Amino acid sequence: MSTTDDAPAHVTPTVALIADPAPLGLAAFALTTFLLSVVNAGFAKTSTGSDWLGYAFAYGGLVQLLAGMWEFKNRNVFGSTAFSTYGAFWIGLGLWAVLVAPHALNAAAGTHDLGWILLAFAIFNTYMLIFSTQLNAAVFTVFLTLELTEIFLAIGGLANNANITKIGGIIGIITAVAAWYASAAGVINGMKGGIVVPVGRPLLDFKTRTAIGQ
Repeated sequence: MSTTDDAPAHVTPTVALIADPAPLGLAAFALTTFLLSVVNAGFAKTSTGSDWLGYAFAYGGLVQLLAGMWEFKNRNVFGSTAFSTYGAFWIGLGLWAVLVAPHALNAAAGTHDLGWILLAFAIFNTYMLIFSTQLNAAVFTVFLTLELTEIFLAIGGLANNANITKIGGIIGIITAVAAWYASAAGVINGMKGGIVVPVGRPLLDFKTRTAIGQ
């Protein structure tokens, strides 16, 4: 068949691309984690101790959840799972602080609540930590320090041990710094279209199988 002016031209379908939402999600996670961690570490003694709460809803919660939804658009199963889960974590923690904590029978009951919550998220974070080895060293560092943060805070909450909670808070600050670094690297590397700020190589390379037994 010949092509004529009357024949419709072949149109290649295009996919609408969006900017990488990971730097935004990491920044939202970092800031809210920092605000709560300085309280847990005992560094914010002259503050109300609740400055993190509004940002748990607005930034660490809503914005990070949005980043997770945009990662679905990018077909990024790791990013969509991580950001959506931790966005919901901050919203849920904020709701707990507003709706549940004021009605706790005593302070110990409240810290036990937090201990169980952090233990549950530490379980989730464990397999995300393992899978983060497939990405880069910067993201792995975020999940490694987050794992330690959640473990120490879970133990501190369940044991009513303020000293262990403080350690968890200090590690939480380190987690926030690691997340800010990964976020900053994502921003400038995305702007320049190449590596400006290094994030490191994947630590491991899992092999896939095409069929059972192969």
